Amino acid sequence: MPKIPILSGDIIVKVLEKIGYFRTRQRGSHIRLKHETRRSVTVPVYKTIGKGLLRKILRDGELTVEEFVSLMGK
Repeated sequence: MPKIPILSGDIIVKVLEKIGYFRTRQRGSHIRLKHETRRSVTVPVYKTIGKGLLRKILRDGELTVEEFVSLMGK
């Protein structure tokens, strides 16, 4: 299992958009993303997203850490 990276909210949003998520709304520093077949995800757009919050975002988006890290490399 790869280490969970510490990333910015913008990078997380870009990776999720690669797999079909799209922005539905934004309120303040939080962006809500939706997918046709997966659950909706809310991502705070902070400079750094901690490991625990990233793990929660991935769980909500039905992604594993391995899948997410491989998408970052593409």
